[in-house]
Amino acid sequence: MQNEGLSPDTPMTRPVPRAPTIQVLERTFALLELLAAQPEPVSLKEISERTGLHPSTAHRILNDLAIGRYVDRPQAGSYRLGMRLLELGNLVKARLDVRDAALAPMRELHKLTHQPVSLSMRQGDEIVYIERAYSERSGMQVVRAIGGRAPLHLTSVGKLFLAHDDPARVRSYATRTGLTGHTRNSITDLARLERELAHVRQQGSARDDEELELGVRCMAAGIFDDQGKLLAGLSVSAPADRLEEGWLERVKQTAAQISGALGFRT
Repeated sequence: MQNEGLSPDTPMTRPVPRAPTIQVLERTFALLELLAAQPEPVSLKEISERTGLHPSTAHRILNDLAIGRYVDRPQAGSYRLGMRLLELGNLVKARLDVRDAALAPMRELHKLTHQPVSLSMRQGDEIVYIERAYSERSGMQVVRAIGGRAPLHLTSVGKLFLAHDDPARVRSYATRTGLTGHTRNSITDLARLERELAHVRQQGSARDDEELELGVRCMAAGIFDDQGKLLAGLSVSAPADRLEEGWLERVKQTAAQISGALGFRT
């Protein structure tokens, strides 16, 4: 830990979503959304009924989409999403970076709490801090530097990752690390850790109650990718007497916002 600061920048303003101004695009979006919601090919008749479009209008747009491979026709008169959408989706996914998606929401969370907000990922038996939002107003004397590491079982984000492991992997982790503690509050007993992880799974969030460092408490929620895999954790740290319970819901909402930007859907 070291005494470093990061002044939050003004977050970018996002445009308010609105309906398309070109009618054919609005109809195209409606057709693609309908096909996306169906696991099997859909007949032209059903597409027309569900979208309210005249069959000839739907047919014309779908044929144009088929030319661009945005829609497939597995058999005459039925349609499904095409492979071109998968190709484009993979390009978008390759460009997504959890740090890019997280930074603006992290700064907003910091503005609310005035406490350090950290983004962490798992590497082996440790978490690694990869981004943070921090300012001198927090009152924290120390803050984890980007690139810093900490044991999984002593941190709120680390507990999120352990809670997603099966029991055998948690036991293996305990054996490898010996569950070494850093403070009198550290969890150093496997049975106690297992109870803590059960609570994490139940609550959908995790805490560090002065377990890594005396005088510092944390709360965290998970960030998931488009496959539902736990990718990272978002945490707020504060002096033990300043951590407010009301922040937890906002931490969870912010983590969900970042997950949504990465393609995660509940």
